[in-house]
Amino acid sequence: MSATLSLYLSMSAFALAASITPGPVNILVLSSGVQYGFRKSLRLVFGATTGFCLLLLLIGLGLHELLTVFPQMTTIIQWAGVAFLLFMAWKLFSSNGELGKENADTGPRAITGAIMQWVNPKAWLASIAGMGAYAASGAPSLIWEFTAIYFVICFASVACWAYAGAFLARFLGQPSRVQMFNRAMAVLLAASAAYLVFG
Repeated sequence: MSATLSLYLSMSAFALAASITPGPVNILVLSSGVQYGFRKSLRLVFGATTGFCLLLLLIGLGLHELLTVFPQMTTIIQWAGVAFLLFMAWKLFSSNGELGKENADTGPRAITGAIMQWVNPKAWLASIAGMGAYAASGAPSLIWEFTAIYFVICFASVACWAYAGAFLARFLGQPSRVQMFNRAMAVLLAASAAYLVFG
């Protein structure tokens, strides 16, 4: 096996492990899949993937140095993340559970996924760790290659959560059951916010 192929496989494994494991974004995407279906939830999946990969790319290009120069930014990101997670948890908790409801204010939007990534301290840490492991030399080609690989794997991984939600919707059926499911997801999001503070 060539060194280049080994590197790409290692990058892919890192991206898969970081993208497919449970987290705030995947919880939100799962709930979106239940309520809005797979296709509509792809907007949220695309936003989350694009938001993370933009962060990853900028970290590779030197954005992480801002955290060294302005360490208070870490605290700002943390509290912004807590506030946004609690806001999304409230929106989920107060949802009426109607399947396929088309509402511009509550439907899945790409910007929501992107914002969740940018205010998630773990996304910053994953970006710094990933670029540190695979593009520490600062070679532009490695930075772009890692970002491209990550985009494909992240999109597919997060889309799996949307598909799982759409699959679950068949069994939930009634709005009251969807509402209960959304409230359970809201509690998990709130717990994620609490973890950012106390974890």
